[in-house]
Amino acid sequence: MTNQKLLLNDHLQNIYKQNAFVNLLEMKLIELEPGKAKLSMPVNKEIHTNLYKMVHGGALAALVDTAMGVACATTGKKVVTLDMNLNFIRGAESQQLLTGVGTLIHDGKQTMVAEAEVLDADNNLLVKARATFFVTGSFL
Repeated sequence: MTNQKLLLNDHLQNIYKQNAFVNLLEMKLIELEPGKAKLSMPVNKEIHTNLYKMVHGGALAALVDTAMGVACATTGKKVVTLDMNLNFIRGAESQQLLTGVGTLIHDGKQTMVAEAEVLDADNNLLVKARATFFVTGSFL
């Protein structure tokens, strides 16, 4: 990995460690590579669940949005979400550790497109998502 990519990865790790919403949902960046990001998020019943004690769809949406946004950011571009589509496949109960994996599928000058999946500890697919992002600038 080049020095610039290492510097960008360190920068992204620092940004997301300071992000209030990411911290509220207890998300952690696990792995970064160009065009791909892997995050974890526990399902804490006091934070992440709905009235059925299952993970709230909004928490899952936040995880895929963040995973896809970070995947875009690994290219050095700052982005905001223009639109996002989610398919909720399966529910998750509290105390599970979920993994969100975002993958860049289009790296344009003005827009980017990414996909993401959320998997549980048994590698079951919970959510499949796709989003379009608008490029607002660059990091570093």
